[in-house]
Amino acid sequence: MTQMIEMSVTGLTVDPFTNMPIVILKNETQTIALPIWIGLIEASSIATEFENIELSRPMTHDVFKDVLTKLNAYVTQVEINDLVDNTFFATIRIRSAVEDIDFAVDCRPSDAIAMSLRTKAPILVDQKVIEKSREIENSGSAPEKLEEQKWAEILENLEPEDFGKYKM
Repeated sequence: MTQMIEMSVTGLTVDPFTNMPIVILKNETQTIALPIWIGLIEASSIATEFENIELSRPMTHDVFKDVLTKLNAYVTQVEINDLVDNTFFATIRIRSAVEDIDFAVDCRPSDAIAMSLRTKAPILVDQKVIEKSREIENSGSAPEKLEEQKWAEILENLEPEDFGKYKM
């Protein structure tokens, strides 16, 4: 079993080449950065939680949190636990106080992150995911304009003010 590293969301930005949202996770010491490309709807859900925006109707992640609360269950942690063919995999770990059991729900990382932000549950990233992510960066699949610079170096040096409208 590989080591799990606690990370937190440090920003939300847009890929200048694809216009797709990217959520940036960093470890506590800000020495490891993990970019995850996500969908627009999930980015919206994450952004509303960043800005503490109250919507007139609940988003899907808010509904899921409310259902868990009514079932007397809660999110203990979320895990980003694999990266296969450029696709990240995640799990939401849930504890049922009524049944006194723990269980896991498979999901996309963006959904896990949105739930983590809403429930204040920690985000844990498997060390192998970070290693695989770096392998992808070093394989030459980074955009041509940034080929001379390593993605990891760029992301690790980003500051919250670099993320434009979605500031932490």
